[in-house]
Amino acid sequence: MGRGMTACAIPGFDPDAFVAAVLAEDLGEGWPGGGCDVTSQSVIPAGARFAGVMDSRDAITVAGLPIAAAFFRRLDPAMEIEILAGEGARVGAGTALMRLAGNARAMLTAERSALNTVQHLSGVATLTRRYVDAMQGRAVLLDTRKTLPGLRHLEKYATRMGGAQNHRLGLWDAAMIKDNHVAVAGSVGEAVRRAKAAGVRRVICEVDRLDQIAPALAAGADHLLLDNMAPDMLREAVALVAGRAACEASGGIDLATIAAVAATGVDYVSVGRLTQSAPAADIGLDFTPL
Repeated sequence: MGRGMTACAIPGFDPDAFVAAVLAEDLGEGWPGGGCDVTSQSVIPAGARFAGVMDSRDAITVAGLPIAAAFFRRLDPAMEIEILAGEGARVGAGTALMRLAGNARAMLTAERSALNTVQHLSGVATLTRRYVDAMQGRAVLLDTRKTLPGLRHLEKYATRMGGAQNHRLGLWDAAMIKDNHVAVAGSVGEAVRRAKAAGVRRVICEVDRLDQIAPALAAGADHLLLDNMAPDMLREAVALVAGRAACEASGGIDLATIAAVAATGVDYVSVGRLTQSAPAADIGLDFTPL
């Protein structure tokens, strides 16, 4: 059964501002002659009413239905909306996800914004679930900061609905020392030492060679990102760490390779493709005049 949410349950995400901004973009607010849906206003009588059913055309993992509903309610606060699938639910092709009844113009104006949102988020959740399934219960799948600008909170919400855990939400909630930081600090050990001395609560250190592991651990790294290592090298790295820090495999991992990577003994596997490359879920919305 899927996990429920309200449209306000994502930390750092303002659903009202998001819905307003997306609708304003589609309506052309600020453009000469903008601020309206010319097709609906010219073709559909103001008092016309529609019923609608949103459904999945393929098997998907659901994410974003309450946000989609918020688009319709913003334009018709009295719209009757019934959400039929829980967030995170796995549903088959042809599953009804939402039923609506209300003002026809409002439905037509909100339709594309609502569908774009739920198609994208469900696409991310669906791809994430495929990766989780491929891991066969070994290790924990993490997302990355490789998100569309402005959509990070929503996309990371979608990966959670697909069964992943969030890596860093941003630059603020953990230090991640990468090769460019090391280049300035002089060494892996010195970079980690500086972060720990600054009082950073959680220090993640990227290593791409086995000889970097000991100095990173000695300086106090909490989490090692094992970058672009083949499975045999990952197993050797995990043995060297010996439980003294969390181990994460990262870099170039896809559906064809993730099972072998997850089986090496790492604690985590991070995959940028979850948010960079997820295809939109095939979700439709059909209306019937009332």
